[in-house]
Amino acid sequence: MARDTAGPPAGPSPGEHPDTAAPHAAEPLEPSPEPGKPRKLLYVTLPGCWGALIFACLSFTPSLLPRGGVVQGVICGITAAIGYGLGVLAASIWRAFADRDRRRPRRGAWLAFLISAAVLFVAAFGLGQYWQYEIRKLMGVTDYNIPLIVASPFIAAAVLCLFLLIGRGLRGLYRWAANLLNRWIGRRAARGVGWVLVVGLTYLVVSGLLLQGFVSLMNKAYSVRDTMTAEGVHQPTTGLRSGGPGSLIPWNSLGWQGRNFIGKGPSVSDIANFTGHPAMEPIRIYAGLASASGAAAQASLAVKDLQRTGGFQRKDLVVVTTTGSGWVDPALVDSLEYLSGGDSATVAIQYSYLPSWISYLVDQSKALAAGRALFDAVYGVWAKMPPGHRPRLFVAGESLGSFGGEAAFTGENDLANRTSGALFVGPPNFNTLFRQFSDNRDAGSPEVQPVYQDGRIVRFTNDATTGIPPEGQPWDGTRVLYLMHPSDPIVWWSPHLIWSQPDWISEPPGKDVLKTMFWMPVITFWQVTADLPFATGVPAGHGHKYTSEYVDGWNAVMRPAGMTAQDLTDLRKIIAKVG
Repeated sequence: MARDTAGPPAGPSPGEHPDTAAPHAAEPLEPSPEPGKPRKLLYVTLPGCWGALIFACLSFTPSLLPRGGVVQGVICGITAAIGYGLGVLAASIWRAFADRDRRRPRRGAWLAFLISAAVLFVAAFGLGQYWQYEIRKLMGVTDYNIPLIVASPFIAAAVLCLFLLIGRGLRGLYRWAANLLNRWIGRRAARGVGWVLVVGLTYLVVSGLLLQGFVSLMNKAYSVRDTMTAEGVHQPTTGLRSGGPGSLIPWNSLGWQGRNFIGKGPSVSDIANFTGHPAMEPIRIYAGLASASGAAAQASLAVKDLQRTGGFQRKDLVVVTTTGSGWVDPALVDSLEYLSGGDSATVAIQYSYLPSWISYLVDQSKALAAGRALFDAVYGVWAKMPPGHRPRLFVAGESLGSFGGEAAFTGENDLANRTSGALFVGPPNFNTLFRQFSDNRDAGSPEVQPVYQDGRIVRFTNDATTGIPPEGQPWDGTRVLYLMHPSDPIVWWSPHLIWSQPDWISEPPGKDVLKTMFWMPVITFWQVTADLPFATGVPAGHGHKYTSEYVDGWNAVMRPAGMTAQDLTDLRKIIAKVG
């Protein structure tokens, strides 16, 4: 194991000369740089510093979303830490091939580095601020905290030091384990086993103790919130909603998000005022985690409540897979209820207490199970109805909800055979059908807005108000539409970003992505990863924030009669207030 120390070598280690050293020598495998002195925690090496500098400068290049000073500082610090590690690794590999020991850098080498660092970092910082200004202008972001921007380099330095300390701590643990093992086994074996033990222990601590402990803590916290009701939300007085009079599902079992979904939405008069015609009261059905035990039981209960309300006699029936803690995007449901004149029924179930960003990491299987169970339960009743008396059956989901919504289907023909249409919004990159359609798109169509099978059934758009490609091609029968913003990191994040350039970066960018964004191994992956927590912290129409887009999305999928361009414009304004 090579030491990334700035000091001169303390002489050849006995481990480097196995022919002359006892296999079980008691002296340490890697002595301190100066015997009798403790090893410093904050020493740095010149190769590591060069790696940190290069990566820190590259961290200012643009990604998908604008960054504030704190976020930029954290990104810069972590990226610099990655660069430092790679610099140390590259130096050790070079020494191994050159068959030479470590040497103390000359004073001139450090001086050259410091001058270069000052010039390069200032230039990168300035360019970074220009790029951030351009991104904010594209998205209409007006927030700009100058003091935090000025503080970002200091935040980056603190984050870098923190990660160096963590790395040094792990390395110290490795040395202790290797020296201990060297009492019983050979030096090379002690080093190998020592690294395995430290890596394994780190993985167990991070994935087990830290991650699972965090998830458990969040689960408990959000399960408590699930028993509460948001201010302004009241139990319905109509029997057309779960939790209301005659409902099979108790109001107090719906959960926080379920009560939000049931207790809100446009009234009959709201819908009538928009359409200019008499409207019906929409049906909303929801089963929470406390309503029944398990996704199958929840779905069965929800379908029974749907039958009770006459949901299968409405014109449009929509199966929605929720996100995370059971959230149903109000803009999604409100839009379709306005467009249907209230002649609709919507059904959903909860599968987790956790918010979407945590469920995204740990509850993917629950989303799949919930989406499949609910659609199968609804379809089981719907399929037995006389064809002329069935409602139009639609499927919808946003973000992780689109992942669950796809679960009941094997492909485009299955969607066409069993539904009247689907609207999937902001689909995560790992969605099975989304990837299948996008990866097999027609030649010449871009990844940010692909064309699949000439748009026969499935289509994609990042702005339904300007048309849905391919223009001029028939789109008869079932319509499946994917809505995604070019700047949505949920849609474009993938582990493949680490080592391979995706098409969406190499092709002309979408309307709200800078043309100067380019792909870099490791760095681009980390930048897009850092965008994920802030995906909804941008104005509507960008990132992962979808609101009035649902109006044109549902209008394309449902094809309601009599809707004019002015009607759609008016409805977008109504839905924008909801979001």
